[in-house]
Amino acid sequence: MSNDPSSSVEIDAHLESRKKRRKIGAIIAAGAVAVLAAGIITAVALQNSAANAEGGGSELIALKIADTAQSDFQDAIVEVGRENGLAIEFINFDDPYLPNTALVEGEVDANSFQHVAWLSQFNGANDEDITPLFSTVISTWGLFSQDYAAAEELPEGARVAVPDDPANFSRSLFILETAGVLEVSDDAGVFPTEEDISANPRNIELVRIAHESVQTAYSDPTISAVVLGADDLDPALGVTSEDALVLEDATAKTSSPYAIVVATRADNIENPAWALLEKTYRDERVVAALEEEKRGEATIVELPVDDLRRALADLTEQ
Repeated sequence: MSNDPSSSVEIDAHLESRKKRRKIGAIIAAGAVAVLAAGIITAVALQNSAANAEGGGSELIALKIADTAQSDFQDAIVEVGRENGLAIEFINFDDPYLPNTALVEGEVDANSFQHVAWLSQFNGANDEDITPLFSTVISTWGLFSQDYAAAEELPEGARVAVPDDPANFSRSLFILETAGVLEVSDDAGVFPTEEDISANPRNIELVRIAHESVQTAYSDPTISAVVLGADDLDPALGVTSEDALVLEDATAKTSSPYAIVVATRADNIENPAWALLEKTYRDERVVAALEEEKRGEATIVELPVDDLRRALADLTEQ
């Protein structure tokens, strides 16, 4: 098992330089102009000319991208992508494991939903080679409770809901360690398991729940606290990162594997469409849409792709 922290340190350095979140204005909505003069050749020619100028070519490049939920953020990507020469279609799945399966089976060209740690677990378990293209954000994760105002208040035998997938379960252990709730063995590596808990003085019970359902446990009277991303909580609850008992440090070594990436199959990384797609994601209107969707509970990150791929390789070996 590799435990070389070099790639994580490099990523941390870049995260530190990006720690200050961009403040960008609201999305500029682009209205569609209806062409009423049907059958006029000159009008059709002008319309095609305008499309070519926006797309940088005679045809738009079609891309199918897998994700896990429909959102206004996707609408902004589709709109701006068209200006950059891309015809983007999002294929959304309820099951968070299916976007990778769809990519492997060639049903989509890329996906945009997972962090590097999740991807490393998928690649390792399935002997696949899905590869990052560029990073987007790191969501703000923490320990939240509707009943307690501080981690020290969690009682003996408190039940804490955590995601059950290996990558996010490990992430939860580090957050609980930061909160002083339990301790993780120093030699556990990036992916500690329950067996790596070296101290649990209050006999906290970890309740493992499907990642996409942890948010529902926040209001469960039998659950004392939950570990998840602040942006995963129902906005109607009015809970933000400021309400967390403890927050993950997005610049820490243990957080660097959790940068969300756009990824594709290794045999498709030379596709010239990816440069246009990254340009689309970096557009001010798209970033503003992401900020709005995440309610400010995420940090925009632009990490070098070589660092992302080195980190993926190291994590997959563990």
